Amino acid sequence: MADGTKDMHSDYAIETQGLWRIYKAGALDVPALRGVDLVVEPGRFVAVKGRSGSGKTTLLNCLGGLDHPTSGSVYVFGRDISTLSDRELTHWRRSRVGFIFQSFGLLPTLSAYENVELMLRIAGVSAKERRERAHYCLDLVGLSKWIHHRPFEMSGGQQQRVAIARSVANRPQLILADEPTGELDSTTAREILGLFRRIVEEEHVTFVMVSHDALVNEYVDYSLQLKDGQIVQE
Repeated sequence: MADGTKDMHSDYAIETQGLWRIYKAGALDVPALRGVDLVVEPGRFVAVKGRSGSGKTTLLNCLGGLDHPTSGSVYVFGRDISTLSDRELTHWRRSRVGFIFQSFGLLPTLSAYENVELMLRIAGVSAKERRERAHYCLDLVGLSKWIHHRPFEMSGGQQQRVAIARSVANRPQLILADEPTGELDSTTAREILGLFRRIVEEEHVTFVMVSHDALVNEYVDYSLQLKDGQIVQE
């Protein structure tokens, strides 16, 4: 099909086939991913774990179209994103994927509301719908009373909640999170992980999270263990 959708892959939210990512280090080839075969069903909350350098972030970046595989394919809800152009990937990410990072990535001069509303503005959503959706997302993460505060006026946990609200604003099918609790204390981390669990269930999204945090095992459906660019345990 012209849009890259194939029925044989439509049962999975994510499917990778023979996924390799090799980086150049001078004259050397350094493989970050070594033939990863992976399937994730829709509506699952999955953690990807492993030591530093095991390929976790590279895998996440390939799933989100932020990095191009050296070989192999990446299907997300039936679409082979490894064949998309950079322009097509940008459009696909804006409409289908939410990203959450360890460093929050908020715009410091904008309020919580404006950080969330901006994503909807970029997507061309009408003013009325932008307002309603931004308020809903901030209420979902428990920040209704903080909508006019800017990031520097908030705690780390509150800033991460704004980032989470922003990630769900465009009603993505898939949310990808890279060490989202890495800068949070254990109490706040539990609150954020519980919020992720709630979002998976209420927003009906698939959620893949890279994490070193042992707490995640209490909240996810299952964990994948990466070692030297390969899945060694599920």
